[in-house]
Amino acid sequence: MTATRPRVLFVYFTVSQQTLRVVEAMADTLSERGCDVRQARIEFTDPRYSDRFSRFPFKHPYLLVAGMLWPQLSHATGQIRVPDTVREGDYDLVCIGSPTWWLNPWMPIRSFLSSDLAGTILAGKRFAAVVVCHRYWRNNLATIKALGIKKGGKFVKGIHFIAAGGPVASMLALMSYFGAGVIKDHYLGMKDTSGEPSAELRRGVSGVRGRVGGYRGLGQSGRRRRQDSGPRLTKLSSRMTVVPS
Repeated sequence: MTATRPRVLFVYFTVSQQTLRVVEAMADTLSERGCDVRQARIEFTDPRYSDRFSRFPFKHPYLLVAGMLWPQLSHATGQIRVPDTVREGDYDLVCIGSPTWWLNPWMPIRSFLSSDLAGTILAGKRFAAVVVCHRYWRNNLATIKALGIKKGGKFVKGIHFIAAGGPVASMLALMSYFGAGVIKDHYLGMKDTSGEPSAELRRGVSGVRGRVGGYRGLGQSGRRRRQDSGPRLTKLSSRMTVVPS
């Protein structure tokens, strides 16, 4: 009798493609370990904001980021479109991938986790949080955890990726990337100190350990495709154990 492959769903949002890079590395690793992995990229369709994020790089990155301060800090939600992939399967594990804007999950992710659909998908299911940020990640991860549990999900653990360099250097590198779509050697007279990807990210998700339906050692030999754009995401969070029911 053939064993059923564990089914894993990544629900995520990305503008600058940094979260996508992480999701793809993790999805590749899980696929190599025998899982049936699906990806669902949320679309931000809210007419109040969608035009601002319809193109990348951004024409006025500082104004755009500043303009999202109040909506993000006030925990606003907006209109989104969720791929049918989310509705089509009974998944053993759901991974929520979110960029961090103003210390919080990006609005499309909060909107999804506040929806009735999230309750249908997460009820009684194990879920994990995948957070990408320039520096301060804790509130984002804690919020995803709380919202997922509120929808009936069983939180497994979380993982985060942050940009290399100090707070100032990493922020300048991020804003330079937002405005140009590529990493520059210097920005505002300062050298980009984001550096090369760490050994962990080079191996995909080597810090992730655990089991998904009996498949052990996630990410131990996972591959990461080389990227020539985007701030270097280097730090890996605590280990994540994922054991679907």
